[in-house]
This record gives sequence, structure tokens and C-alpha cells, in this order.
Amino acid sequence: MSRHLLRLPSATDGMKIGLFGGSFDPAHAGHAHVAETALKRLNLDYVWWIPARGNPLKSTQTAFEKRFASAEKMAKGPHMRVTDIEKRLDLSYTNALIQHLKTTAPKAHFVWIMGGDNLINFHHWQGWNQIAEAVPIAVVARPGAGARARFSKFARRYSHARIADARAASLATSSAPHWVHLRAPLNSESSTRLRGNSSSW
Repeated sequence: MSRHLLRLPSATDGMKIGLFGGSFDPAHAGHAHVAETALKRLNLDYVWWIPARGNPLKSTQTAFEKRFASAEKMAKGPHMRVTDIEKRLDLSYTNALIQHLKTTAPKAHFVWIMGGDNLINFHHWQGWNQIAEAVPIAVVARPGAGARARFSKFARRYSHARIADARAASLATSSAPHWVHLRAPLNSESSTRLRGNSSSW
């Protein structure tokens, strides 16, 4: 395993941290686009990339070490961190991870970050409503996800808690279940395409 794996990046009081979880199988420019958009528009101190130990909703998965390395390659810049905390804690579900982080760093401001394509199936995640009630959520637009994301179960249930795009910078210090959908230039790269190209993955 890479000697660069991190147990837990610093999370000091008042720090605004975006949590960007995923399989990253492999990480690609679309992931970087989501992370960088959230970093800037939400005025975050850091974005933590959290490669999943395993994904209960996917039947096949590349070795963790390889996926972690691909995230390290794409998470560029001083405000990006890649952490293996989910693997070290032997966790498989986002809701458990978030509860651990909120207990470990109760005065940090955490925001969950996802692409619009993930919002479509968010209600299939274990404890998805617990996640929504625990931390604010930022959704970054992704190609092909527009209408289905807008009418997803999450978007409909929490329509009352959606804040305007223009107020995105206030999300990190807002109480859950506030969320925002960030419109941004779209990046069409996908892990599925890259897995199908042996020269890229």
C-alpha cells in the first residue's frame, strides 16, 4: 500500500471540509471537476477524497490500492487531500463514516459532495436520509443527469431545504438538511469508459 496513505487529514475547529467519497474506479477528470467546483463555489478549506473500501451497490471492484493511487493522481492542488479513513476504520457505508467524523471533529463543518449522476440513486444508499439530516450536501451537475437528478427521491423529499446556487458559499456553515445544486460547465469523462480502455486503466 502507498506510503502516502493518510489516516485522517487535519480538521481543526471552524474548518470547512468537503467530503468527496466514491469508488474512483478509476478517478478521472470528471471527479476532479466535481471536487474543484465544490472547493471554489462552497468556499471550502479542503476537499477530502475518500476512496470507498468497497461499494455495496457495485458487484465488481478494482483493488483498493489501485483506486487510491488513481485518486491521488487526480486530486491536485494544496486544498485536495486523499484519505484511506474508510478502509482503516473498516467501514462500508457513508452514514457510518459521517457519524464518525462528526464525533471526531465536532466543531469542523463537513459537507458531502456528489455528482448529479449519484443523486439519481442516492435513495438506495443505506441510511441516505440519515446522511441528509447529518451534513449539508452539495450536488455538482454532471452530463445526462439533469432531469433525473431534479426529480430524484432526495430532491423531492428535501425540496424545502434547497438553497439557491448564488448562496452556495454559505452551505458549509448551514444546518442539515440544506443542500445546493451547483450548475457548472460539464465534464463528460466517466469511470466506465476508462475501464473499457485498457490503455487508460
